[in-house]
Amino acid sequence: MALEEIDYVLELLDRKLVVAKNDIDLTLDMENTIFILMVEGSPGSAGGRGGGSGSRKINRILGFVCSKGVCVKTFDTVQEGIIEQFELPYSAVAMDIKLSTGKSLVIQGLTDSELIKSYTDLANKLK
Repeated sequence: MALEEIDYVLELLDRKLVVAKNDIDLTLDMENTIFILMVEGSPGSAGGRGGGSGSRKINRILGFVCSKGVCVKTFDTVQEGIIEQFELPYSAVAMDIKLSTGKSLVIQGLTDSELIKSYTDLANKLK
């Protein structure tokens, strides 16, 4: 699928954690692997986990591989048993990204090539 789909998912107002191999700039023809962990909304979960309390419940994981200006969705699951196998990134920070349209966004996420390798290996095993 084209860049429009990943742009759409990244622009959703839903809470999400984004893990990428490299900084996200979809205007460049740069190779990147991106996993988007959609966070389930719950009452009283505004803003995060104050003082480390509370939890993040992931209800969907999408994976994309981007190369030569095209991002292809390579993984998509809502199955709780599969989601539970993915290590959650608790060190996510505010991250500036650029969509294929040139629009800049700030999202919660991190760049971590080792975590991306772990996610990619697990996703490939589960296909």
